[in-house]
Amino acid sequence: MFARFAFVLAAVASVASASVLARAPACARTYTVVSGDNCDIISAKTSTSTYQLTTVNADTINAQCTNLTVGEVLCLGLVGQDCRDVHVVESGDVCVDIANEAGTTLSILLANNPNVDSTCSNIYPGEVLCTANVVIPYGSD
Repeated sequence: MFARFAFVLAAVASVASASVLARAPACARTYTVVSGDNCDIISAKTSTSTYQLTTVNADTINAQCTNLTVGEVLCLGLVGQDCRDVHVVESGDVCVDIANEAGTTLSILLANNPNVDSTCSNIYPGEVLCTANVVIPYGSD
């Protein structure tokens, strides 16, 4: 009886595990780190927002993006959650102008870049912002 119970329990655990894995969104595209890369450089090279890159790889990239390893493969975006319309911030840029230039609204720009504060005072030269004209459903399945 115990053997049958253990078998049933193992089968249920296996199905539950597979179900969780099946719900994890797939990586839409990847990039292999090369010497001299940092998150902003990778983001600019690959048309990926800095926020998206660091969020999708939060389990491997630290908050300062100082732990990249040459040869490491990073996910650039998840299927259905991949913003490819971007703007590389330059000195003097302001969010309203970035949004207007991209044909989007300030509220959509801020929704797609939740790391940017409501007054847009924390953007910096080299940062890459998502400028899609629709809200990217980050974190949804």
